[in-house]
Amino acid sequence: MKIEAQIELAPRSTLGVGGPAAHFVRATNEEELGAALAWASARELEVRVLGGGSNIVVADAGFAGLVIEMAMRGIDVASDHTHVEVRAAAGEPWDEFVATTVSRGYQGLECLSGIPGRVGATPIQNVGAYGQEVSETIVRVVAFDRQREERIELSAAECQFGYRDSRFKSREPARFVVTAVDFRLLRDAPPAIRYAELERWFGANNSSAPSLADVREAVLALRRAKSMLLDASDPNSRSCGSFFVNPVLSNTAFQTFSARARGEGDVPSFPQANGSLKLSAGWLIEHAGFPRGTRDGSVGLSTKHALAIVAHEGARAADVIRFAERVRSGVTARFGVELQPEPVFWGLSAPGANPA
Repeated sequence: MKIEAQIELAPRSTLGVGGPAAHFVRATNEEELGAALAWASARELEVRVLGGGSNIVVADAGFAGLVIEMAMRGIDVASDHTHVEVRAAAGEPWDEFVATTVSRGYQGLECLSGIPGRVGATPIQNVGAYGQEVSETIVRVVAFDRQREERIELSAAECQFGYRDSRFKSREPARFVVTAVDFRLLRDAPPAIRYAELERWFGANNSSAPSLADVREAVLALRRAKSMLLDASDPNSRSCGSFFVNPVLSNTAFQTFSARARGEGDVPSFPQANGSLKLSAGWLIEHAGFPRGTRDGSVGLSTKHALAIVAHEGARAADVIRFAERVRSGVTARFGVELQPEPVFWGLSAPGANPA
């Protein structure tokens, strides 16, 4: 285990802003992870875990503790005929893992193609897109429990998944370090097409029985059209994807919102199982007066998707936070809806939060 000092984090994040990590280490196995955590504990240092850097905003001053890059690799497959259980190490690149499952005919992750980052981050955010969430297929999460100082396995129920949320994210954010994730997938089953945009895609292409590979390619094409794929040649790609979570309102809150939104035309809303309704954060942002491409100096909205905040040349983390707060407060003022940020903030407060 080699602890390095003052390692720049901006090149290790897709947003490309922020200062250095005071201490940095790559963990390629559970033993190295345990040793790194013990090293930080002995020095009373805060710890942050780095995957693909696609969902973080790092302070301009950097992070004063220890950053552990999860570099564990490996995919193991067990089968019981119709179902396949696949264990992926936390450091596996997510999209490469999805491509592997699709190529082997395993159904369950195809709509999650093109999402940047690594496997270990997916249960933390309960990553979802185009009608699928990882919580639908996760059966257990392997993690190091920092409180008990031991390796444990958590069932899906113990992960307490919610919409873009989990026990790891909002209930005990510093307790567990994910080292592997077990997915239960279906062998040779038809793809999940339950998202309107995907349905329209295949309708327009006269495809009534698309394969898993067809769905993956369609999702990649849709994401590419929104600049939601990592592409160095795309001026919109220096972002952390969706900056805000789609808000979910109770029926009562939705009625209040609808009254304020009168005159804005059809409001996209999506009924949830518990009777609540999910709104489109992108729609809220645009209808609050922030069209795609809105820019304030070196930071602005993507020209393709209002949910992505893009850092252009010369941008700093403080500029990103300032612009995000301008958007967040604008939506609140217009519609009375509070947008919650999706990224994790290292060394600085999230937009709308009270400074620590």
